[in-house]
Amino acid sequence: MELKTGLTYTATTVVNNDNIASRYGSGLVAVFATPAMVALMENAAMNAVLSHLPHGNNTVGVEVSVSHTKATPMGMTVNATAVLKEIDGKKLTFDVVASDEEGEIGRGTHTRFVIDVERFMSKLTKKSNQ
Repeated sequence: MELKTGLTYTATTVVNNDNIASRYGSGLVAVFATPAMVALMENAAMNAVLSHLPHGNNTVGVEVSVSHTKATPMGMTVNATAVLKEIDGKKLTFDVVASDEEGEIGRGTHTRFVIDVERFMSKLTKKSNQ
């Protein structure tokens, strides 16, 4: 693997009807949903390392610990940046920060594991056939 700490990626979205709290069922208001923020952070982490993995490998998220401290209304842009801070074998730990046009809205850590996609999916197929 060509992984090294410091790899980074920023994922971006605009707050719309598909990613607001009332749509996710995580709240009753038209603001950026916490689950949508977490998904954007995971996307940033995945993309930070994807091009550095051997062919046939990818990553899966296994742990997220974040705080969502400020609301973002419809129409604003949200960026989530992930920075690879630790590599422990196949375990990757990222610092993640989300912000909108007015500043930080959330931060935390996210852990992913490197997987061989074919092997991973084959285990799932066996599991679903039991």
